[in-house]
Amino acid sequence: MAQNGIKITEFIDLFELEILNKGNDFNSARLTITDVNRPGLQFHAFYDYFDPRRLQVIGKAEVTYLKGLSEQKRRKCFDDLFLYDIPALVISRGLDCFPECLESAKEHEKTLLRTKETTVEFTSRTIELLNRALAPCVTRHGVLLDIHGEGVMITGDSGIGKSESAIELIMRGHRLVADDAVELRRLSNQLIGSAPEVIRHYIELRGIGVIDLRQLFGLRAIKNESPLDLIVHFEQWDSNKFYDRLGIEDHFMEILGVQVPLVTIPVRPGRNLASIVEVAAMNNRQRRLGFNAAEALAQRVDLRADMGSK
Repeated sequence: MAQNGIKITEFIDLFELEILNKGNDFNSARLTITDVNRPGLQFHAFYDYFDPRRLQVIGKAEVTYLKGLSEQKRRKCFDDLFLYDIPALVISRGLDCFPECLESAKEHEKTLLRTKETTVEFTSRTIELLNRALAPCVTRHGVLLDIHGEGVMITGDSGIGKSESAIELIMRGHRLVADDAVELRRLSNQLIGSAPEVIRHYIELRGIGVIDLRQLFGLRAIKNESPLDLIVHFEQWDSNKFYDRLGIEDHFMEILGVQVPLVTIPVRPGRNLASIVEVAAMNNRQRRLGFNAAEALAQRVDLRADMGSK
């Protein structure tokens, strides 16, 4: 699904919609905004603030109202609606299509569809799909894993050991979401990470090559998507650089306007990076739940110092 919208033809396949009429833009029309419209006000000739880019949906309420109109007034309702460049009109609940609606759709060359779902079910699923498909999206280089329910993305220079650490974590029962390229979408104020479909479930290990985790370890080793809760950045150990030993100061990385906690792990021979990442994930969860070990230790030290000075 492209970020510039979902093609109506793709949408029809996803929702298994019945095609009553194909518009002149049937193969090119796209849904480009994350909302739908029930044209009850429009059937009363109120078109102020009407956005024709929205998918139009009519259900039992609209159909009941239209049944009370004469054929001539009913036809005018649909003619007025189809004058606008709407992507499609969907009739819910499998309701019968008014002859005037079908005639008007054919005359104005507009797409007319039908679903068996209730209006609420259909609109809810549509909005959820559009929110995901049209959400702001970026791709970052790294490895995203689900560790004890925490979405952890490991970043760092190529060859520093990200994938090797990921394999060790998977062997411990954690799950891979994406290797090498991580697609991040912003939904509300949260980032959701996933893998590009073409490389989903695959991971690259230098010296071995590309492996399919689903085939080797089964479904327990993979996950299609995960919230991004923590970024763990690997960098080569620099003896001249000061590394935070207490963790009192918080660091963040901003992605799509969302502040994501960031920890930097210096890499040198002998360090068990997988264990460190695992502990970082658990510690981050504790912090989100309100417990900060560094602050608790600082308070104990301050209290002991105050007691000693008395």
